[in-house]
Amino acid sequence: MSGRVQDRVVVVTGAAGGIGEGVTRALLDEGALVALWDLSRERTQQVADRLDPEGSRVLALAADVTDAAAVAAAVEATTARFGRLDGLVNNAGVITMATSWEEDADHWRRHLEVNVVGTFVCSRAVAEVFRDAGGGAVVNVSSNCGKAGYRNMAAYNASKSAVIGLTRSLAMEWADAGINVNAVCPGAVDTPMLGEVARWLSPRIDLPADEILAGMGVEQLGGRRIDPVEVGRVIAFLLSEDAAIIRGQSISVDGGDTPY
Repeated sequence: MSGRVQDRVVVVTGAAGGIGEGVTRALLDEGALVALWDLSRERTQQVADRLDPEGSRVLALAADVTDAAAVAAAVEATTARFGRLDGLVNNAGVITMATSWEEDADHWRRHLEVNVVGTFVCSRAVAEVFRDAGGGAVVNVSSNCGKAGYRNMAAYNASKSAVIGLTRSLAMEWADAGINVNAVCPGAVDTPMLGEVARWLSPRIDLPADEILAGMGVEQLGGRRIDPVEVGRVIAFLLSEDAAIIRGQSISVDGGDTPY
């Protein structure tokens, strides 16, 4: 049986991370050809080798999403390999825990540059290919933090809220070109990044990191964290024709933790 994105070519940014690998796995399960973009060519290739040992359905590339020239080169390399481009998953992002008293302008610039500007740079570069081809789909990875602010991550929260606004704007602007744009807002996904958050919190609230981690996600899905592949399955749907009438939405993928 064919998958929902059978033989479609999809770019996943931030592909060497936990959610990125899970998204790629889900897309491959749904029949896609996937170009993995990340800062580290070595780590990206390791993900590619795990998921596609024969190398027939996955391409690993190094690309800084904030660098327009590097993104343009990655677009060219992707289309040269696969001959087309049908979807983009803007997953690349950064999160650094800090109180608002500790955050400075550089801290904010880093979050906005990667999480927001990087999302726009990649979207615009890929959308130019979509426009010439008659259409395509973009899915931006925001966060439930972009809908409901949390302590000690103001810059991250604000950047993910901006991604939601960007999603809505691009969806409206690009609809006439046949380009569909949506976002997903994951909750507590079981990735190494969640462990980093727990370790940051540990000395500040005087609890062991493993105890903090065990409590993350308890309000969603009956007390378990989300598997990155589950996020990927929602993304595969949004990239498919089944989601053609869903535009400009930011869909919570958090087991009901955020009720909107």
